[in-house]
Amino acid sequence: MISEGIFVQGLALSEAFYREVVQPVLQADFPRLRYAAALLGSGSEVLGFDDEMSSDHHWGPRVMLFLDDADHAAKAADVHERLRWRLPNSFRGYPTNFSEPDPNDSGVQQLVETDSGPVNHRVEVTSIHRFCEDYLGFEVTLPPASEDWLSFPTQKLRTIVAGGVFHDEIGLAEFRARFAWYPHDVWLYLLAAAWARIGQEEHLMGRAGLVGDEIGSALLGGRLVRDVMRLCFLMERQYAPYPKWFGTAFNRLACAPEFTATLQRTLTADTWQTRQDALVLAYEALARLHNRLGITDPLPENARWFFSRPFQVIALHGFADALIDRIEDPQVHRIAQKRLIGSIDLFSDNTDFLESTKLRTTVRDLYT
Repeated sequence: MISEGIFVQGLALSEAFYREVVQPVLQADFPRLRYAAALLGSGSEVLGFDDEMSSDHHWGPRVMLFLDDADHAAKAADVHERLRWRLPNSFRGYPTNFSEPDPNDSGVQQLVETDSGPVNHRVEVTSIHRFCEDYLGFEVTLPPASEDWLSFPTQKLRTIVAGGVFHDEIGLAEFRARFAWYPHDVWLYLLAAAWARIGQEEHLMGRAGLVGDEIGSALLGGRLVRDVMRLCFLMERQYAPYPKWFGTAFNRLACAPEFTATLQRTLTADTWQTRQDALVLAYEALARLHNRLGITDPLPENARWFFSRPFQVIALHGFADALIDRIEDPQVHRIAQKRLIGSIDLFSDNTDFLESTKLRTTVRDLYT
């Protein structure tokens, strides 16, 4: 359901909804309540990528209220119920009332107009502890170990540090700051793993094409494009979002203009030779980016032949090994001595796997 007039992105709508409607109710009915108000977690609007089409599911006037654990146990139900009766039936032309989660459609909720009575609102009343447990499968009172960092999907980390905090009396900003970016040596490990993945397949793209398998070559070319883009996110210290917005977020990286045309040529190439020519430009741009980071001694920036075969590659210059040599943390160094599987995102793009907090413990065990 879309309001008439100019579309307002969900994050701006959420902040206005909180300041103009929710906050006054809390001040009047719960004047001593300490809380934080924000919009984090799932939803395209958290990333700032929502548009008119986004308003057909889960979208609308909503906000998250974070209470401390004691107040959540004692007051969450009262706050939720009071808001049901005190919120207006619409805000800025959008209903504040949502349908019940549809069990046949992944729990989707949609805006539903009402004229009177209580509203089924989406002012989520939670706590930092509950949010972290539900969203990451992590105990917030503990410092994240290397195994935790590697088992957190980047799409979830991005939606914790993205979004907006509109009011904070309980340390929500400090919580988000803990997840702002990987510890340095974990970052080095992830860069090494991403380089290693490119090294495992960059010569295979041409090999498939050489035997006339252009479909197989194109598939490998597409995989290499994604791996190049992943390295760009890592080099710019940006968490990559889930696939729907992967390209959109990539286009906002500072390095995107240097890569976009060559990556597009890779994806549209008709032959493996043309595909390779485009990829080589991307590889060499990656090498320049790596050297500009100054985290290893400078490495060659020109592609080389894959031994005696007619395939041009870049990872053979030893980027992964050079990065591993700079790791000082004993725990990360131990992980790096095993197979360079990287984080969960590097070895799986299965949605259910990435979304499951119950499976995170299993993923974490891979590194122990």
